[in-house]
Amino acid sequence: MKNKTKFKNKPWCPFCGMDVGRARDAEQRKLDEFPVGNCECGAVYVCDATGHNVGSAMVECLVHACNDWDLAWELLPEDDYLTGRIDNYDDVTHQVVETRNLDGRAVRGVLYFVRLHKDIAEISERVTKGKSSGVQRRGEEKPSSVKLEPLDPKRKKKRTNKQEVKDLAARDAVDELVMLCYDDKRTLRFLQRLLYAPDKAERYRLAGLLGKVCASVADREPGQVADLLHRLFEACSDSAATNWGMVETIGSVVSRRTDIYGAFARYLLNYIGDPETREAVLWGLSEVAAVRPDLIRKIPFYSTFQFLEDEDPVVRALTARLLGRIKASEVSFQLMGLQNDSTEVVIYDDGRGVTTTVADMAILAASEIHNNNQGEDKSE
Repeated sequence: MKNKTKFKNKPWCPFCGMDVGRARDAEQRKLDEFPVGNCECGAVYVCDATGHNVGSAMVECLVHACNDWDLAWELLPEDDYLTGRIDNYDDVTHQVVETRNLDGRAVRGVLYFVRLHKDIAEISERVTKGKSSGVQRRGEEKPSSVKLEPLDPKRKKKRTNKQEVKDLAARDAVDELVMLCYDDKRTLRFLQRLLYAPDKAERYRLAGLLGKVCASVADREPGQVADLLHRLFEACSDSAATNWGMVETIGSVVSRRTDIYGAFARYLLNYIGDPETREAVLWGLSEVAAVRPDLIRKIPFYSTFQFLEDEDPVVRALTARLLGRIKASEVSFQLMGLQNDSTEVVIYDDGRGVTTTVADMAILAASEIHNNNQGEDKSE
């Protein structure tokens, strides 16, 4: 992940915010086709080096994403797919040049992105497999996806301010905050500032609220949420800044939209070595694990085993919850040692504190692992 305030930087995906590689020619390329690339989040992008053929690039990008011309023409923007673009791209050096000039050479390139909604992506995959096996697509029905209500193009956009956002956040007015995010791009920044609260419970509440707001905003403008995640990571990495609520918010946002921002989960581990952020990291990882345990198992989760013996009971409880959710049978014996730990702890769930004990969390984790092992035995 790069700082996008510099004059030159590597191009990034407008959906998930991750750096993207250089677009390459397709295996079966025609003379007039654009180079194409794929992001880890599932987005497809094409490169128009001149910036004069964006219309053609849009069409080819959608076709590349669908792997089928007929399917591509049936789809509707927002209902079936999202689009994004990165301007001022230089294909020679593979970087974005905000000044639009590099060593006396004009930079006008465009990277155009398309990201299919999950159900459409599944249809596209089946179409591709059908073609490779000689099966025709006839009879393949387009699934009924969740339709987004179109925003009224005539409505007057509303500007907000810190106090209004603060008042709405105090009332958990998710829908109103989402609409403000579409109208005024400063809304998420104002919400981010509220995280600097001395009360721990309030920070968890706000992290949960931001997760809900971002989950809805990402339906139409995932780039806004990706920018927020970048700001949060930068704040966490700044040793001179207070990172209250930042890590928790990252975990909350990613867990609610793992389909777009799941790749960010791995970077939470960067902050687990700091005792001040360890609890928040374990909480965030366990939130993601509740939805996509496979994402956590792809990162070096073995480094969390040691925290089952941490001196902080909350850390012990959260570690047990995390490892139970990813079915980490490797720690079954260690969990047995915690099942007599009656220390009371407060674990936050959906912004609310729930009082439990380390033993209860260890027993629950052991049960999840045991049930998973039994399921595997039966399947064999």
